[in-house]
Amino acid sequence: MTTCTIIIIKKNYEIILNMKDFIEKLKALSDENRFRIVMMLKIKPLCVCEIYSVLSISNSTVSTHLKTLRNAKIIDYKKDGRWMEYFILPEIITLLDMTENLIKNKEIINNDREKLKYLSRDVCSANFEKNK
Repeated sequence: MTTCTIIIIKKNYEIILNMKDFIEKLKALSDENRFRIVMMLKIKPLCVCEIYSVLSISNSTVSTHLKTLRNAKIIDYKKDGRWMEYFILPEIITLLDMTENLIKNKEIINNDREKLKYLSRDVCSANFEKNK
């Protein structure tokens, strides 16, 4: 069985993915909400409640999307106090940049990023206290 390798080169940075990994990443990014999550994470690491606040979808749906992105090795997380903070894996940034450049109308992505400017962890604290 032959294995296909995909090489993406941008600004002297090289990513080498086998075709199976590449397709898995594309599948994970094929959902609009997951793609929007990743585009927000390009700006800064976020917790579930911050993502929830921007997308206006349920926390459980956000968590499911984050799990899919983690399984595809696009994002990971670290604990920050009482929050789990999600971030993009550095080796995937070039692929995401190239994918974003293919989009003609970035209005939704730009709106999400604009909302992030005014978002603080106070949103998370309010949700945390409400659910106690």
